[in-house]
Amino acid sequence: MNVEELTTVKEFEALYIADKDQIIADGYCGDLLSDVMANAPASCVLMTIQAHKNTIAVASLVGISALVICNGRTVAPDMLEAAREEEISLFTTDLNHFEAAAKVLALLGGGDAGTR
Repeated sequence: MNVEELTTVKEFEALYIADKDQIIADGYCGDLLSDVMANAPASCVLMTIQAHKNTIAVASLVGISALVICNGRTVAPDMLEAAREEEISLFTTDLNHFEAAAKVLALLGGGDAGTR
């Protein structure tokens, strides 16, 4: 899938789209940024509650394509600025990690995530 497909999730609000055609091959949920650095795959969408610019730095280091900030967290202005500078797409949602991951899994072709 690509970043543009994330915009089809009605519960996701796009704050910044770096490249609508950028590939997303996987998803990862994590709030501990050292865990994200060690385990998140490149070209994934990260679902997290870490709504600050350090999350963008980690995403850039790993090669993460997009972030979804969950649980209705407010994105700090410096995070949005960093996302633009690093060309990383940024979304917010009121969904929790599990619910957001189910939406991403369905887009990735994981079938009906609700029956897993």
